[in-house]
Amino acid sequence: MIQLTDKAIEQAKQIAINNQKAGYGLRIGITGGGCSGLSYKMDFEEKPGEGDRVFELNGLKVFVDPKAYLYLNSMTIDFHSDMMSSGFTFTNPNAKSTCGCGTSFSV
Repeated sequence: MIQLTDKAIEQAKQIAINNQKAGYGLRIGITGGGCSGLSYKMDFEEKPGEGDRVFELNGLKVFVDPKAYLYLNSMTIDFHSDMMSSGFTFTNPNAKSTCGCGTSFSV
């Protein structure tokens, strides 16, 4: 299962509202690229795709395709905000290495 902290859930919900996508699910996936080989991606979709893993976390629907789930299972997503930066952070126990900014990884 993929976990999101309360801060990450609230931020995702607020982003959805700001983009007229309230009620949509958060799609979490991976794409080739980044300095470590694979990059995390997040977007909003109205409905899950066929075969998706679907989670509901404090009212936020989360969709993950089966292929990405192999790399993302047991991952935790948090949201941080301070005077220097803000953004989602990914703690992925499946990653063998990550880039300095934490948005890409290799397995």
